[in-house]
Order: sequence, then structure tokens, then C-alpha cells
Amino acid sequence: MLQEQTKAPPAISLAALFFGFSKIGLSGFGGVLPFARHYLVDTSRWMTAEEFNAQLGLCQFLPGPNVVNLAVVVGRRYGGLAGALVAPLGLLAGPVAIVLLLAMLYDRFGALPEAQRMLRGIAAAGAGLLFAMAVRMALAVRNKRAFLPFTVLVFVAIGLLRWSLPAVMLAGIAASGGVAWWLLREGERR
Repeated sequence: MLQEQTKAPPAISLAALFFGFSKIGLSGFGGVLPFARHYLVDTSRWMTAEEFNAQLGLCQFLPGPNVVNLAVVVGRRYGGLAGALVAPLGLLAGPVAIVLLLAMLYDRFGALPEAQRMLRGIAAAGAGLLFAMAVRMALAVRNKRAFLPFTVLVFVAIGLLRWSLPAVMLAGIAASGGVAWWLLREGERR
């Protein structure tokens, strides 16, 4: 595992980063994280499933949109500072142009019932994609016995008890660190 972390990543051109993230950005509307995972892990194989999960976990703690943070991290990994600039530019350029065009169209036609029905269908599809990505990420978790309790606890804390996200995240850091330490100690004893 340590050798994998110190091994230099394969060379990926700035153009490949730009167009790869452009493809991700233009693949979805309102949430491209499932497309990012599919492209980065399954299609281009720039990351393993475990690397994606770890990097996404880091990006969720950083301010800003998770997928933009992920583009910066992946861009930096493969293209240095230029890659860290080019990857999010590729991710955002196409969608910004499309959003400006759609804003003009919505301003003109948004009140029509057909437009409202279409938007509800798009929202349902996006929710399904997000759920499917969460399942695929869960299947890639190496230590499954610790995964389920944390998932249930986070759901209960945020979804049912309505605790604040920062408090749950800090408690999760402490609890997961404690569990990781305990699992490492158990592994050393065996």
C-alpha cells in the first residue's frame, strides 16, 4: 500500500484533464458526482474506487462544491498547478454556458406546465443517480463491518434528530479515528 502512495501517477496531458472533466461536467445537470466517479474510476481508470472514496472524503471537508474540489485534487495530482487550474475549468466551462442559455429560456418559458413537468422528471433522475453512486461507493469500502453502523448513526443524527452537519462530522472524525485505531490494534494482535 505504501508503494502505491509513493509511486508517481501516470502522465496525463492537460488537454486530457480539460476534456475529461468537460465530459464529466456536460454529463449531468445539477449533480455530476456519479458521472465523475464513473469516468475517473471505471472509464479512464485515473483512480481506484478506494482512492476515489478517500479523495472525495477529503473534498467534502473543504469549502466549495465537492466535485470542483475533486477536479482540483485530481488535476493537481496529474498536472501540477496547471492541472489544478485546467481540470475545474473543463468541469465548469460548458455547464456555465448551458446555464446561461437555460436561464434565458426559463425566463421566457418557465411558467408553462410542460416545463414544470420536465423539471420534476430531471430532479427524480438526479436523485436516482445519486443513490446509485452511494451504493457503488459503499460496495468499495474495504472494512464493511464498520461501514454500516456509521451509516446508520449519521442517518439518525442528521435525518431524524436534525443535529447540525458540522457537529456530526466532528463526532464522526473522532469515532472513525477511534474505530480505525482499535481495528489496527486488533490486526497487530493477530
